[in-house]
Amino acid sequence: MTDALAAAVDAVHDGGLVVYPTETVYGLGADALDPAAIERVFEAKGRPRDRPLSLAAPTVDAAAAYVRADDRTRAFMEALLPGPVTVVAPKASSVPDGLTGGRERVGVRVPDHPVALALLDHVEPLTATSANVSGRPSVREVAELDASLREAVAVVIDDGPTPGGASTVVDPELGVVHRRGRNADAVEAWLAEH
Repeated sequence: MTDALAAAVDAVHDGGLVVYPTETVYGLGADALDPAAIERVFEAKGRPRDRPLSLAAPTVDAAAAYVRADDRTRAFMEALLPGPVTVVAPKASSVPDGLTGGRERVGVRVPDHPVALALLDHVEPLTATSANVSGRPSVREVAELDASLREAVAVVIDDGPTPGGASTVVDPELGVVHRRGRNADAVEAWLAEH
């Protein structure tokens, strides 16, 4: 384990915030089951509390533990994760209302990035939201981090530039694509066939 990764694991265990790379942009991570850590994410981003955060897990099985997925949603997750797709499904009772803005559904991700997965192997679930101040562009390189956000985080894991783009956000149970992003064509093709 690299020093940065070890420091990030410790920071998350201590309720702190970390910045980590994904296959889209840099993410802002904290313990997604800790209401105080979740609140720190909203504070750091300046994000309205009624705008939910997603969570990330290292595998489809791990992600499925945080939702009540019907058969279609589970099949979708197995077909399209890991990857730049956020799957929305009814949340499990372990998921705090603060993460979802009081909603009954939560977005779950399984990133397709070795550093993100290595972090998630030690601390999961993490919040899965872009490491930017709300309303500002997403961050593809650590040098682009907003100064106020950088001050709010304990550890930044710099793995060089990320590809950019946003995840596609989809509710397979309802057959609704909430946001077209990376892999949107594959998502829509899967929904049309199933």
